[in-house]
Amino acid sequence: MSDCDKTALSGLTLDQLVAFSKEIGLPAFRGKQLHSWIYAKYAQSFDEMTDLSVEVRELLKSKATIALLEIAHLEVSRDGTRKYLFRLPDGKFVESVLMAFDDRPSLSACVSSQVGCAVGCTFCATGYLGFKRNLNSQEIVDQIMCIQRESGRRIANIVYMGQGEPLLNVENVCDSIRTIMASVGIGARHITVSTSGIVPGIRELAKQGLQITLALSLHAPDDITRDIIVPINKKFPVADLIDACHEYYDATGRRITVEYVMLAGVTDWPDQAEQLADLVRNLHCNVNLIPYNPTSADDGALVYERPSKDDQFRFRKIVERSGKTVTIRLERGTDINAACGQLHNSFAETKQGH
Repeated sequence: MSDCDKTALSGLTLDQLVAFSKEIGLPAFRGKQLHSWIYAKYAQSFDEMTDLSVEVRELLKSKATIALLEIAHLEVSRDGTRKYLFRLPDGKFVESVLMAFDDRPSLSACVSSQVGCAVGCTFCATGYLGFKRNLNSQEIVDQIMCIQRESGRRIANIVYMGQGEPLLNVENVCDSIRTIMASVGIGARHITVSTSGIVPGIRELAKQGLQITLALSLHAPDDITRDIIVPINKKFPVADLIDACHEYYDATGRRITVEYVMLAGVTDWPDQAEQLADLVRNLHCNVNLIPYNPTSADDGALVYERPSKDDQFRFRKIVERSGKTVTIRLERGTDINAACGQLHNSFAETKQGH
């Protein structure tokens, strides 16, 4: 049996691992052992599973593999950020990022929920890829496990902020969150789902009863500007988004994170800061300002510029008049194409060049 015909175990739930064990003639407790080796010990091979007999390990090798995804490319930044390009079983690619920060001991991983993206934000390189397909729950979870196996380090925080729009794949995203909580051992309050503003998806997420953080990629306080840089706004305008965020807070009691990309001369004007302050004043939220991470025209995104430090601080000071906590995101991995879609695009171009 070739590897492509074998069952990949990483990313499966405990119940699925027990069912697999029974299917190949093993008792149910073997599934529990597999679950422990995969999720608690980050096993990379069946030979590491020393509490299984040689016969059982050989049977597993003939029927299964551990990883579902393959690391096609890895880049490591000077600041320690690790950017992964994963090859999926069908040959398509997605990206994930592992981030470490000097001021905190915990590690954060940014995972993808789709291959490509249909939303088409003009500053995002992923939009250039177009939408290919949704990821299933196992493909999302195995991004985390692949990172832990490669790095040998435990991830404490997950953000669904990689390739794709999570709330256009809400069923698989919610299934993956439940597996992450139950099997990977990351609590709901350490999981963030970011959306460009899919109102029905926000409402559906609120119904799921998951105590996760919702991050709204707002990026502009008015419909005219947002229509241009986040085209999905034409379907779900700013007022509707803010209403949906109020509904999410009312249903979950979880404070929203409002993400705002700062594009020099486009979204960083003082009057826009005042509009943003007015917009969030009555919303239970924090505001995270994101200085633009430059991409090139070859990435398919429009060419924007990052605001100066003075302009960033001026903008933050105005937004703080809302009474909200306002932070400027510390950029990671800018030397390794860490923005969503950049590594995928550059890798694809390299392959085409060969």
